[in-house]
Amino acid sequence: MPYTDLGKLTARFGEDLLLQLADRDGSGAVDDGVVDGAIADTDAAIDGYLAGRYKLPLATTPPLLADLAAAIAIYKLHTYEPDAKIAEDYKDAMRQLREIAAGTIRLPAEGVEPEGTGASGVRVTDRERPFTEQNLKGFI
Repeated sequence: MPYTDLGKLTARFGEDLLLQLADRDGSGAVDDGVVDGAIADTDAAIDGYLAGRYKLPLATTPPLLADLAAAIAIYKLHTYEPDAKIAEDYKDAMRQLREIAAGTIRLPAEGVEPEGTGASGVRVTDRERPFTEQNLKGFI
């Protein structure tokens, strides 16, 4: 299940911008293959950050991930350097993905794998005892 789609990108960025970015054959319509490729690349990047902390695929897409996916996908659709706002949104989205991977930002998603040490309590390491019954024989 992709984190964003053409409809969400159109609603957020407008059809004019998508036509400028994704009408590669000059037909006057958005090339679905171009948009699908950018969305697939975006999903792969997001899954790469989530894989260490969450069970994939997620049952539902949290709103934060949908927002990050839109910012990343529109950046990836640019063949030339995007304007400052889109570039800044992309950098912010990547920073937030790193924070999700580190556990600083937690997603309201099912299947969270909590970070653990594998231990279930106190760990005690005993040392060799210098005084035993054998070496204290005669003193006791």
